[in-house]
Amino acid sequence: MSYKTNDGRVAFFIIVLLALTGLIIYRLFNLTQIRHEEITQLVKGQYNNPDSLLVGRGNIYFSDYSATPSSPLGTGEKKIAATNKSFSYLYSNNSRVNSASAAAKLSLILGREEFELKSLLDQKEKSYLVIARNLTVEQSDKIKALKEAGLTVASEVVRFYSNKTLASHVLGFVGFDGNRRVGQYGVEFSYDNILNGDRRTQELLGNRTYSKLISGLRFWSKNKKEPLPETETQEGDDLVLTIDFNIQSMAEIKLDALIKKWSAAGGSIIVQDPLTGAILAMVSSPSFDPNNYANYKLSHFINPSVQEVFEPGSSFKTITMAGALDSGAVRPDTTYNDTGEVKEGRYTIRNFNEKANGIQTMRQVLEHSLNTGAIFAQGRTGDDKFLNYVVGFGFGQKSGVDLGGEVSGNIANLYSGRKINFLTASFGQGIAVTPLQLINAYSAVANNGKLMKPYIVKEIIKSDGSVIKTEPIVLGAPISDKTSAQLKSMLVDVVDRGFDRARIKGYDVAGKTGTAQIPDPSGGYLDNNRFVHDFVGFAPAYSPRFVVLIKMDKPQGIKFAADSLSPVFGEIARYLIRYFNIPPTRQ
Repeated sequence: MSYKTNDGRVAFFIIVLLALTGLIIYRLFNLTQIRHEEITQLVKGQYNNPDSLLVGRGNIYFSDYSATPSSPLGTGEKKIAATNKSFSYLYSNNSRVNSASAAAKLSLILGREEFELKSLLDQKEKSYLVIARNLTVEQSDKIKALKEAGLTVASEVVRFYSNKTLASHVLGFVGFDGNRRVGQYGVEFSYDNILNGDRRTQELLGNRTYSKLISGLRFWSKNKKEPLPETETQEGDDLVLTIDFNIQSMAEIKLDALIKKWSAAGGSIIVQDPLTGAILAMVSSPSFDPNNYANYKLSHFINPSVQEVFEPGSSFKTITMAGALDSGAVRPDTTYNDTGEVKEGRYTIRNFNEKANGIQTMRQVLEHSLNTGAIFAQGRTGDDKFLNYVVGFGFGQKSGVDLGGEVSGNIANLYSGRKINFLTASFGQGIAVTPLQLINAYSAVANNGKLMKPYIVKEIIKSDGSVIKTEPIVLGAPISDKTSAQLKSMLVDVVDRGFDRARIKGYDVAGKTGTAQIPDPSGGYLDNNRFVHDFVGFAPAYSPRFVVLIKMDKPQGIKFAADSLSPVFGEIARYLIRYFNIPPTRQ
């Protein structure tokens, strides 16, 4: 009797075991054969979803150099600029969705047209289709409560820029190359490999059930043409920028107000530490919101500070005078007779106001911004030496800044052998520079003649916690410290005797403006109402803490940069003096 009972139990156990085995085999067959395409597309959709590849991407931080009584050189704090953030999104498996019912219900929750949603859900061949992103908690809860077949609320990780448009040209954004998320423009591009690490985190948030199926699917699937993605989890490194959050914010406000005041087409502001080459602020307008980069034209992503060129005009006279002083061709008190014009062949070049000023010193050439004086200084220097100084200051070549897409500028006219090209270049016409090249050259004047390599990333924080700091690099010394001191004195006189609204009581301020016509692509220049204004200056002049460049494109209703930009330079310089807690340098 007991044998029959045991036999019955064994038989029952075997039957149950066979049933479970059959169920497992059926389930695997269903997943790998019957529903293979559906699940493969779903998993691929999740893994190839550009936003799901950002879990391990490193953060980007702004610096904070604000001084305090206990930390006169700055607090050393940092503020988040770019990070990864999880948002809920809705996707559908349209083969299982009742499109009419689902569209009607989702329309009320999402606030979208019912016909639009139905047209999406009617695409029955779509087994994975994203319907809505960035859902609120309330929307997520309501959609989940519907328990509508084929609709799923999941989580995704997206690149998030908490300050919206702030420093957008410096940051760039994370876009995609095919199905792969990559950094585009700015440091997101130039440091893409470092931010991502050697491998990308591809863990699925909110859909881990499907990730557990991957190994089984890979083993059982007979479809070798579409291998499923690997799961890797090494995180990228963090970046700390030289860009100061507070200075950048202030500069963006100033530029926005400036452009609105003069109805300008655009503009840029750069603030640089002349002693190290570090860029403290880099602002350009129009800008964009990297959170919504798809809403902008490609032209918005170009960083005018490093990717566009302009003729600098009279601000280049500082470079001409630097070469003349350094070569010994002139001294600050060297004189010439300004007749108001210079003739070269069939060309006649005049001062900006078409006036003659008589006997003038080199110091007065900069003070009065005399084209004829710049031509005199260049002539004394000689064409070959002048070209060497222009190249020595970094023009006609990339600065090496750690931002992608930098252009070299254009000084090709100086290699043509035509004398007229040297004459016009002496006062900043016929050559093209980037704003970064121009401010970096002025930083060399401020830094006792040493030209530094500009840089954007202050340090890299490795995933193991170690820190790699960027060390300043000297690119060269185009002029001596003696020439630098002479030129500083001359540029201080320019501000003291010409730009009352750029002056700051108690401080030595150096600077020079430029007003240049805009070249016409068909030859010559555009009409007289279209100019580029720029102002470059530094303070304190003899112990400089910062250099500022302001550039404005096509302002309306004002002709000269001395009138449009010197007040803004003064406002920025006063802010920076207070910000860095710089003591007065004069009575």
